[in-house]
Amino acid sequence: MSRSAALPAAGQSLGAARRLAARRLGRRGPVAVAGKVVIAAIAASAALLGTAAKVEAHAIESSLTRVASLSNGLLVHSQFSSGLPAVAAQVRLIPPGGQPIEVGHTDNQGQLSFALPKGANGDWELQVDGGPGHRDYLNMPVQGGKAQLDRLSDRHGPGLADGLATALHPGVLVLGGLCGLAGVLIGLDRRRRRG
Repeated sequence: MSRSAALPAAGQSLGAARRLAARRLGRRGPVAVAGKVVIAAIAASAALLGTAAKVEAHAIESSLTRVASLSNGLLVHSQFSSGLPAVAAQVRLIPPGGQPIEVGHTDNQGQLSFALPKGANGDWELQVDGGPGHRDYLNMPVQGGKAQLDRLSDRHGPGLADGLATALHPGVLVLGGLCGLAGVLIGLDRRRRRG
């Protein structure tokens, strides 16, 4: 509203000037103004979400070695790409076509020793789970209960759980909520204009 619109014209009362200003504001409507504010917030959130993903994204890198004191023993060592150990990361073994076996959690150095089941065979998967977006997968061929460490391979694609964790990232949820709110406000403004 311009300053001159707030001042009464010659012969016009203060009440008439307020009604005129309210009508002018009413063309845009407080709902439309709020919608524009929400859209600006969405744009800012999207920019922040993009930068936050770059800051937070650091993968877990794991290595597997034999433990000399155990016949079938293995030691997994996991760390973030920053070099910090993956402390308390959950470690699982998944047999071919079977249910996951919870092995335990890494210690303060990002390490955990474990043994494969006796007589295990086939391609097993070792999963190190340090939380959403922080997982490592190793495909491990096993023969007669012994891992073939010279044939280990990384699985680079994230699984379904990683995709869900990304979709449920708090920034994505906030952005979605803001988009929904903007849609409601814009719809209310159009409805108000019609009738």
